[in-house]
Amino acid sequence: MSDVYVVGVGMTPCGRFLDLSVKDLARQAVVGALSDASLEKGEIEVAYFANAGQSAIEGQYMVGGQIALRDMGIGGIPVTNVENACASGSTAFHQAFAYLKAGMAGIALAVGSEKLYHHDKSKSFNVFNGAWDVHDVEALTGALQALGDGIEPPAGRETPPGTRSVFMDVYAAMARHHMKRFGLTERQIAAVAAKNHHHSTLNPLSQYRIDMSIDEVLAARMISWPLTLPMCAPISDGAAAAILVREEWLDRFDRSRAVKVSASVLASGSDRRPEDLENHVCRVAARRAYEAAGIGPDEVSVAEVHDATAFGEILQTENLGFCEIGQGGWIAERGETSLGGRIPVNPSGGLESKGHPIGATGLGQIYELVTQLRDEAGPRQVANARFAVAENGGGFHGSEEAAACITILSR
Repeated sequence: MSDVYVVGVGMTPCGRFLDLSVKDLARQAVVGALSDASLEKGEIEVAYFANAGQSAIEGQYMVGGQIALRDMGIGGIPVTNVENACASGSTAFHQAFAYLKAGMAGIALAVGSEKLYHHDKSKSFNVFNGAWDVHDVEALTGALQALGDGIEPPAGRETPPGTRSVFMDVYAAMARHHMKRFGLTERQIAAVAAKNHHHSTLNPLSQYRIDMSIDEVLAARMISWPLTLPMCAPISDGAAAAILVREEWLDRFDRSRAVKVSASVLASGSDRRPEDLENHVCRVAARRAYEAAGIGPDEVSVAEVHDATAFGEILQTENLGFCEIGQGGWIAERGETSLGGRIPVNPSGGLESKGHPIGATGLGQIYELVTQLRDEAGPRQVANARFAVAENGGGFHGSEEAAACITILSR
């Protein structure tokens, strides 16, 4: 089968844009990707549109992609709407990749656009309440609390009351389990957040560009122990897009800037026991992706991972094989995942600081990694980047992500 390449990417800043619509943001990202590829919109043969929150917030339950794309003059082609929680963007990319691999088209568009900010903030948080089994909330909550049994917050570090995404409590429970089993510390979690907040100061598209020390991260407002506010991704508006082509079409583009899709693996969770981390859905998907790409984790130059919280990055660096299970906090504290370190992770600033427009998040990772592999990332450039990995998870089911997508790009 023909290889598939990314020839164009576009992305909006992440932030709070109450005056912009899902359509407006999608248009900015698509126009950017088309310009980057030197492509006309009429040349797109198929499109995949990712969004997770519009139905709950605006009541646009169906055909959001057809409406958003038609508004910018893209119509008549197959358009598929993709919802896979926070993995929606990477799933759209995977579907575009698979469509081209099957030989059904030569040029495909994957775009994610999200509007999470609303004048009624409760609507923003309600989006996350639908990303796990709504029929079994009580049992799931109890199972999560049990993960951290025996690990209690120090005096003055208790979880305060207040409104927050349910996923902050999910991640906090998993972090406490890691603390109990492997000795993970609050300071190691804070080291991840401080690193990502520093990286974000080098990214003009980041929602937050405020450098923070480890001590400042630890001293910030508690959200759900052991997670403070700077350790948690904000809600975000934003969009990102990618143009993919089959190899036979590459002569129409600038080959020197084309980035190969070496692997794209989409998986869903299993009923594994929480202790069975060797078979975590992201770890299983990563093994499949490395096999498809013909490389190992030691050959990866740079990674973007799903750090909806700083603990999420620790877990995923382990799942991707950058260290042994249980050692993710340790390599972060040593600076191995920082720019200039052994394996830079989230040079964009990650979800914690760059932002987390959930339907666009996976494609935002693709944007960053394509930029890195082209050697166009400016002050946050990873030297001599050759292989790049994106890990994007969505929802929660059982003891892990409901959906997971691993993408490997190469030059």
